[in-house]
Amino acid sequence: MNHFSSTDISQMEQRFRAAFINSLGGFKSVVLVGTANESGDTNLAIFNSLFHIGANPPLCGLIFRPDSVERHTLSNIESTGCYTINHLNEANYKKAHQTSARYPAHISEFDATGLTPDIREGFPAPFVKESQVQFSMVLKEKINLALNGTILIIGQIQEVWIPDNILQQDGFLDLEGAGSLTCSGLDSYHSTKRLARLSYAKPDQPIEVIPV
Repeated sequence: MNHFSSTDISQMEQRFRAAFINSLGGFKSVVLVGTANESGDTNLAIFNSLFHIGANPPLCGLIFRPDSVERHTLSNIESTGCYTINHLNEANYKKAHQTSARYPAHISEFDATGLTPDIREGFPAPFVKESQVQFSMVLKEKINLALNGTILIIGQIQEVWIPDNILQQDGFLDLEGAGSLTCSGLDSYHSTKRLARLSYAKPDQPIEVIPV
């Protein structure tokens, strides 16, 4: 087994270290974040830092890298307070990856990649028409993390759109049935294969498989 000390890690070449550490945490959620500025110009960006914070109220967090260059998604969220989260699937993941390119502010990633903005009445941020799982978010808190200069955005889920067949009786969403993808590192995309859903763990009770 290979061993890497903290000194080894600190001495890695910058891009090598970024790929190494980004892969180390395992498989992650990967989503497209849709925003618009106050003039209605759309923006779309891929993120692998979405995470669950709580269910009541329904909150999710996103991590933004240090604000050393223009962050169109972040500035749009700050100015309008609204954004959308859209899952990737096998039909759109290559176009989704292309949104990570640094386009100037006047060029919409929707136009650049061929993905389709879906504007819904009453909400300024665009959804991604090609995504099977979509939900709208409103900004609740912005936290500057002094440790490394990153920014935590916490948003509250407003409305959710999902395929008809993925909602289970207990509230579980069969994201595999929706074709949602996951990722590892910065550029590796994966489909999923469920091993099993397991029952709620309690002392002195055997674990059972929950049918999906």
